[in-house]
Amino acid sequence: MSRFLILNGPNLNMLGLRDAGFYGVKTLEEVNAEIRVVASRIGVEVEFYQSNHEGALVDCIQEARDRVDGLVVNGGALTHYGLTLKDALIDCRKPFIEVHLSNPLARDEWRRHSVLSDIARGQIAGFGWRSYTAALEILAALVEEESQ
Repeated sequence: MSRFLILNGPNLNMLGLRDAGFYGVKTLEEVNAEIRVVASRIGVEVEFYQSNHEGALVDCIQEARDRVDGLVVNGGALTHYGLTLKDALIDCRKPFIEVHLSNPLARDEWRRHSVLSDIARGQIAGFGWRSYTAALEILAALVEEESQ
């Protein structure tokens, strides 16, 4: 059975309290519950990690590399400048999909550039919590196809 890490960066622990117009009303635990439902339906395992600290995210990626088949990554603001996070994802050598709850291209200028997108398998943005579940479904299908 494939296993995936759902990795969340800074401020995503504040979901449910942040601007609902951009981030929705679900808490991070409620988003994780939605992801668990999809994981169960498609027959994969998921583990979750959130930190407001880039080094902790790097540690998590390094520790997970031998037990996961891929990652779904919402780097939060680190998406735009987290080069250490990028290096960890490169060194991990696992496929990942970058996700965003809102559409960064429709927001502030500084949010329109991602340092992760050029190494990601793809990017899903603007669909709220469904960005995560769509990414998991797609990544699981890609990993399954590529293992055959």
